[in-house]
Amino acid sequence: MKRILIATSNPGKLRDFAGAAAADGVEVEGVPNFAALPTVVEDGLTFEDNARKKAEEYSRAVPGEAVLADDSGLEVDALNGAPGVHSARYAADEPHRAGSNTDDDANNQRVLRELRDVPADQRTGRFVCVLAVARNGKTLATFRGVAEGRILDHLQGAGGFGYDPMFYFPEIQKTFAELTPEEKANYSHRGAAFRAFLTWIDKSPGILRD
Repeated sequence: MKRILIATSNPGKLRDFAGAAAADGVEVEGVPNFAALPTVVEDGLTFEDNARKKAEEYSRAVPGEAVLADDSGLEVDALNGAPGVHSARYAADEPHRAGSNTDDDANNQRVLRELRDVPADQRTGRFVCVLAVARNGKTLATFRGVAEGRILDHLQGAGGFGYDPMFYFPEIQKTFAELTPEEKANYSHRGAAFRAFLTWIDKSPGILRD
């Protein structure tokens, strides 16, 4: 079985990737000793900037291995695209200056507050994910996935992580927090980007090790 190393300490992201990889015979693992590695500052202006930076930096810790990193977030139309690249630290007073992520529930509550007076038909938004795969500090390719949906005025569902409980996907009439990892992989932004990555892997022999 081929394996891919994921540069994240987020257990929710690892579950998402594992759910997307399960049907393709690819094993997902975290980068070894990830917690001990220096934290990469996510100061890029776009999801791709941050994904590339993380993949390149963390791939240097495992020479010769392909390392996948993602940057993802929620774009809300009524908030002019916010939280965007600041999704993981949106509850901070100045998200663009925050040195660490803020609590998921605090991030959710800020979005709910800011959308309090926005009518249901204007609560459109999307999850965006950009994946970058790198080896020895060099990006080999990037992949983008998008999931369009609506932002609820409450949290719904006990699974998932991040903004999943407020992100309603009309096609299945559920929030992402109401899905199993395997179900979520079929519809999510991260699943779409990862499937594009797997297609590329199939056409690029030798990228992944067994």
